[in-house]
Amino acid sequence: MYTLTPVDQVGIEERIARLNARSIKKEAKLEALKLALSMLDLTTLDSKDTPGKVKQLCAKAIRPCEAMPELPSVAAVCVYPNLVRVAKKALQGHRINVAAVATAFPSGMSSLKFRLEETRWAVNEGADEIDMVVSRGKFLAGEYDAVADEISAVKEACGKAHLKVILETGELSTLDNVRLASDIAILAGADFIKTSTGKIQPAATLPVTLVMLQAIRDHYYRTGKVIGMKPAGGIATAKLALQYLVMVRETLGETWLHPDRFRFGASTLANDLLRQIVKEKTGVYQSLDYFSKD
Repeated sequence: MYTLTPVDQVGIEERIARLNARSIKKEAKLEALKLALSMLDLTTLDSKDTPGKVKQLCAKAIRPCEAMPELPSVAAVCVYPNLVRVAKKALQGHRINVAAVATAFPSGMSSLKFRLEETRWAVNEGADEIDMVVSRGKFLAGEYDAVADEISAVKEACGKAHLKVILETGELSTLDNVRLASDIAILAGADFIKTSTGKIQPAATLPVTLVMLQAIRDHYYRTGKVIGMKPAGGIATAKLALQYLVMVRETLGETWLHPDRFRFGASTLANDLLRQIVKEKTGVYQSLDYFSKD
């Protein structure tokens, strides 16, 4: 039996409005931009992905901008399971994780047996992290124990790999559902909870992320166990990324401002972060064409 923690939607929106009024200036802004870059799960999840594209993405993950070798590498590269081995080889010798989407991503509409086999396959190919999708149909039908059991089974199939549980918050309809799904995922063994697949709209939003951060905070206060957070989908600008970082700091504290505890799932955010970093260093904006697309 799961206890519903009601969410005050008006309170959430007011809290976000206050946090968004904060500003970060000068050196602090530059450091925040670099931190956001280090928290990226650089992602390619297209049906036309090729080994060549993944190798290019891995090169960017290692050195986001050739002209600024002092910048940090990103946290991880996220790909489909069939390209994990390619990414693992391309990242050899670097402390960048390989994340693989699994469990019939993005729908999750397959048998549990298949989803577990896909998870084990991705881990055997070298994945350090597994991004799974929950069964939204079962959740919305009130089959909460079934959802939890599936998450627990995938967690076991992960072995030593970390498990990120994607709630697909855009399909959960209410913030109360987002909170309940977060609590279920955390109790079932998630190492991270993640907003979205990025395949539907709305994807990540500040309100759903705040609700998920509060679930992580409350669990930490009760148990002392650290759970990570990953908003994904629709985060394309440095300004928005910094708003997320402010929210994390104010909700969970500075210790969560680390790639081991917070990630951005993004494919286009990196270039805007780089553009803003150049602006902070030189006072001049570069065209987005100045940076590699992959």
